[in-house]
Amino acid sequence: MNKNRLGQSDLYVSAMGLGCMSLGTDETHAAAIIYEALELGINFLDTADLYDEGRNEEIIGNAVRHRRADVILATKVGNRRIPGKEGWSWDPSKAYIKSAVKESLRRLKTDYIDLYQLHGGTIQDPIDETIEAFEELKQEGLIRYYGISSIRPNVIREYVKRSAIISVMSQYSILDRRPEEEILPLLAEHGISLIARGPLAGGILTEQGHSRTGKAYLDYEAGELPGLQEHLMQQSTGSRTLTQTALHYPLAHPAVAAIIPGASSLEQLQLNIAAAIASPLSPKELEAVRRVSKPNRYTVHL
Repeated sequence: MNKNRLGQSDLYVSAMGLGCMSLGTDETHAAAIIYEALELGINFLDTADLYDEGRNEEIIGNAVRHRRADVILATKVGNRRIPGKEGWSWDPSKAYIKSAVKESLRRLKTDYIDLYQLHGGTIQDPIDETIEAFEELKQEGLIRYYGISSIRPNVIREYVKRSAIISVMSQYSILDRRPEEEILPLLAEHGISLIARGPLAGGILTEQGHSRTGKAYLDYEAGELPGLQEHLMQQSTGSRTLTQTALHYPLAHPAVAAIIPGASSLEQLQLNIAAAIASPLSPKELEAVRRVSKPNRYTVHL
């Protein structure tokens, strides 16, 4: 599988990574998916301290501890669980980030994190303090690089302007083209990579997607989606599948370093990898996709 440079760092990530949120809590099952991903050329695993209350990090840590040098580990911070209470609270403070990283390192069974990402963010955050925390973690050798996971243009702009982030993780797919108008040009200008999550739009953009179109998705009414799926399949040249078209659409933008679809089974992972290693979309195919899909706009700039 092709590898792309993440921002201006020395991290080269597989064009398709593995979004680990949907692995589940059965360690044997989850580990089998991770092992298969590594064998088939994926080197980029993305998790968060929030997933399954830290269990996701533990499972990944157990699975890769003997292959740590072969794996680029990304995790996230900022959502703080309060013992004895349900849910979590947002905490981008320096004290919390520097405390939380130690717990992630313990669960991941490693002494460094390749990419540490702020898991959200608002314009009201103490942004300089948050950046200072990440910079200190770099100096201490606990993380190699940092980024942000966000869909908020105003927040992304602040981190691009004020920090040394190498990446922005954001939802980006044929059905969610919001980054195209503002975010992708900004990142390209500053040599920062986009990591595209949700490229299959929750499974809508797959051959089985007709069973998942019973409700609206962003700008699309439920009744529009089956017709769009049909149009997309008709626009593809040769024998390209809808999944192939969907996974390659984000990768066609030069600012996108990786897509990170999830997988809850070996079959799903194998289908995604087979689609990801297909040939890139041609200019004609890209034009056709853009013609039948909607150029979404951000409606809230927080």
